[in-house]
Amino acid sequence: MTQVALDPTSVLGKAMIVLHAFEADDHGLSFAALQRRTGLPNATLHRLSAQLVEAGLLDRTDGDFHLGSHLFELGMRASVERTMLEVATPFLEDLYERTHEVVHLALREGAEVVYVAKVSGHRAPRSPSRVGGRMPVHATALGKALLAFAGEEERIEVLRGPLERRTARTITAPGRLRQQLDGVVTSGVAFEYEEGALGLVCVAAPVLDAEDRPLAAISISGDATRFHPADHAASVRAAAAGIAATLARRHALARRD
Repeated sequence: MTQVALDPTSVLGKAMIVLHAFEADDHGLSFAALQRRTGLPNATLHRLSAQLVEAGLLDRTDGDFHLGSHLFELGMRASVERTMLEVATPFLEDLYERTHEVVHLALREGAEVVYVAKVSGHRAPRSPSRVGGRMPVHATALGKALLAFAGEEERIEVLRGPLERRTARTITAPGRLRQQLDGVVTSGVAFEYEEGALGLVCVAAPVLDAEDRPLAAISISGDATRFHPADHAASVRAAAAGIAATLARRHALARRD
């Protein structure tokens, strides 16, 4: 997980170490587990965890620690993500109603994709994605859609690796990945065929600003035995363009005011 570089000896640095100790699959951590993950002295962790609970950044239930609901509240105040989510949600819901497959909205942080929204139904296939979760950019259609339109330096940083192999189909050859990224720029869509998780295929398109810089990406994914990503390329591309146009109108109105 990407972390902000802070002095680990400072109070804020230690607090961030504690908060980043929690993983997406955790349903709560005991004090002992938290101490093992953070490596902080017991006395320091006792004092810091108590302060974080008091601030609402951690909760403690039946002796286990959980990330606090106040973190969610703060996250929802992040202007860029909040505006993007507000604008994108109707388009995501429309894609879901058309396909009844899993629909995602994601952002890129370095070499990772961060899932911001997920719309799915009861027949959705098992997927490693979850809101707030992360995946390597090179192993997802979303990531390839975002990286394709990133600056050359950002591309090179990812291509230099390491490119983690998530399945036997994950593209780990930099040259082949670059070819795919160039193809995304030409077609406006990216594909993934069981590269992030076996049994899942996906098509994604970037949401671009007026200078063709990637703001986010949206995707539709489904079971490899019945879902054909290419059949939905035009719909995903149109939805991404719709989100981009709506964001541009909002920005223009805000500047006028």
